[in-house]
Amino acid sequence: MIIIKTQEEIELMRESALIVSKTLGVLAKEVKPGVTTLQLDKIAEEYIRDHGAIPGFLGLYDFPNTLCMSPNNQVVHGFPTKEPLKEGDIISIDCGALKNGFYGDHAYTFAVGEIDPETEKLLQITKESLYKGIREFKLGNRVGDVGYAIQKYCEDHGYGVVRELVGHGLGSKMHEDPEMPNYGKRGRGKKFIEGMVVAIEPMINMGTHRIKQHNDGWTITTLDNKPSAHFEHDVALVDGKPELLSTFAYIYEALGIVSNEEDEFRKEPFSL
Repeated sequence: MIIIKTQEEIELMRESALIVSKTLGVLAKEVKPGVTTLQLDKIAEEYIRDHGAIPGFLGLYDFPNTLCMSPNNQVVHGFPTKEPLKEGDIISIDCGALKNGFYGDHAYTFAVGEIDPETEKLLQITKESLYKGIREFKLGNRVGDVGYAIQKYCEDHGYGVVRELVGHGLGSKMHEDPEMPNYGKRGRGKKFIEGMVVAIEPMINMGTHRIKQHNDGWTITTLDNKPSAHFEHDVALVDGKPELLSTFAYIYEALGIVSNEEDEFRKEPFSL
């Protein structure tokens, strides 16, 4: 069942989403060769708690950490470890926060130092596909319209679109209806309704779309061990159009990136 949010609830969700956005911005300054993902996990937990929220992933389904940290060929749900990041790695950082009874949940794939052009393109296309999908999250459309837009864009560039893992509705629970696959057919699936909030999150592989789940019950890697990228935003359906609750602006500020990619999904420009 899809749970519709009031405007007041959407504003509370925006608070939760922005705590995640700011946490990722703090981490952006720390992602570099030599740092361990366990160190990043500690920074994130402290930041979230210091800002009046609770880590959204810690203890959820018995997950033991604040962040899902998935480097290189890991797709999602990786554990933080003591292994240092290396020059040329990529790392998907997926973060959640619970505040005022509502979750924020989004993700960004970072480059560790300089990465090769082929991997850089994977990150670029995956992030662009996220916005392709968000544009289709509008009144009158259906779940399949979002999935189709993401799938077509990524497959046109020769990438594999993961099937087994999907985006989701978001609210007082981390995972609500509807499921939001990154593949699909236009006009199929549940219809979008004013007041819906979803997490749209393309998980795109450089090679095959096929994946492998490891014996720990969490870690997911690509079957061919090629890199995978993951980007995620929280989006509300407001006045019939998609409105971002999360932002990558804090990441971009930390990394010195200038971007207007989010402007079309806001009523007014985002200010830090």
